[in-house]
Amino acid sequence: MAIRVYDSLTRQTRPFEPRVAGRVSIYTCGVTPYDQSHVGHARPAVVWDAIRRHLMRRGYLVTFVQNFTDIDDKLIRRAAELGRPVEDLARQFILEYDRLMEQLSVMPPDFAPQVTENIDTIVAYIQRLVDGGGAYAAEGSVYFRVKSDPEYGKLSGRKLDEMLEGVRVELEPEKEYPGDFALWKAARPGEPAWPSPWGEGRPGWHIECSAMSQRYLGDTFDMHGGGMDLLFPHHENERAQSRAYLGHEAVNLWVHNGLITRGGVKMSKSLKNGITMAQLLERYSGHVLRTYLLSVHYRKPLDFEGQHLDAWQTGLERIYRLWQDVEAAPAAGAIVAADWVESLIHFEERFLAAMDDDFNTAKAFGELFDMVTAAHRGIDAGYADLAKGLARRNLLAADQVLRFLPDRTESGDGALAEVLLTRRNQARKQKNFALADALRDTLIEAGYEVLDGPEGTRIHRLPQ
Repeated sequence: MAIRVYDSLTRQTRPFEPRVAGRVSIYTCGVTPYDQSHVGHARPAVVWDAIRRHLMRRGYLVTFVQNFTDIDDKLIRRAAELGRPVEDLARQFILEYDRLMEQLSVMPPDFAPQVTENIDTIVAYIQRLVDGGGAYAAEGSVYFRVKSDPEYGKLSGRKLDEMLEGVRVELEPEKEYPGDFALWKAARPGEPAWPSPWGEGRPGWHIECSAMSQRYLGDTFDMHGGGMDLLFPHHENERAQSRAYLGHEAVNLWVHNGLITRGGVKMSKSLKNGITMAQLLERYSGHVLRTYLLSVHYRKPLDFEGQHLDAWQTGLERIYRLWQDVEAAPAAGAIVAADWVESLIHFEERFLAAMDDDFNTAKAFGELFDMVTAAHRGIDAGYADLAKGLARRNLLAADQVLRFLPDRTESGDGALAEVLLTRRNQARKQKNFALADALRDTLIEAGYEVLDGPEGTRIHRLPQ
């Protein structure tokens, strides 16, 4: 079964066809590190980690880029309130974010570019837009001409003039049109600034992702991710910039996750109903939070009331109890004819089919819970060795994507092993067999079983 993905631009679920056979390139919008990370930051990170792991399981070599917006109005205001340099504040919350991601078993990105490290790239990108007529300089700033893009509004499904209704628009008299947005902002007194052909200033919000995705992934890439709240204006503006720069689409698939709610109401700082990840991790383990974030389809809203988390944690305990029973189980013995055996034997293909269907983690977990039930039926029927052997194999296979087993998700070793696995797959494709063998030996010494197959290499953590 081919992988199918819902595309926000066409509003259709489409077969996934990577630009380069066997390789997938992904860019997702990261956080603005001006305060503690909250659950809204965690959901896209965990969702994309599961997507990334599934693509790797299907044998793809994945290049994953996630940025940090380390210069922004919010950062500048927050730093001024605290009397701290902007770069120090950003560094503090970037490190905090990375620590939280480790607790959620999220693999680090292949590249994590920061805006302040890419100023020259951004300036060059803006200059090309100015030269091509898609942007114009005014009073030391540079603005994008939204009316220069005949498809502006297609991604978010909005008409140009309607976008200005009920939306705060910066009132700069130098703009040609009120909806034009800043690519470069002229320096204000006391704010960080960099030199440019238009004077001292800093990048606008939207331009960074167009410039950095192009730098790290090339002119076109496979998937662009982010929350539904980024559809407009961020991704709409980003798409317009990239089309003006390239003369064609930069992104094959736009993939957006649903928002976090609390009591059915969108979670936001303005409503004072937000929850930081630090608060949640005081009560729940990282693997409980991670898997709850995957318990519904990524495009649906997810409610974060305590009773829902408690119920989910209780459900997970069924899986953990089975894992404790089968962790040291031998390989499955002779197969007998029974419906529970069929359920266990064909679990992985059903699990992968669920993930192939627009990364349906909710359905994948449903298959997992059904598998646990089938395993217990086998044990109760007197075929403990067979049921446990098959269940162990299935739990490890599912954990490779969802990362729900507590003894495998609470260590940073797993993320490192995944990096080694990716490099080994790359080495095998490049026929660098000496390096591939050395990486295999490293994984084995670290306690992993290394299995080579037609879809790439798989690894399993062996019982200690």
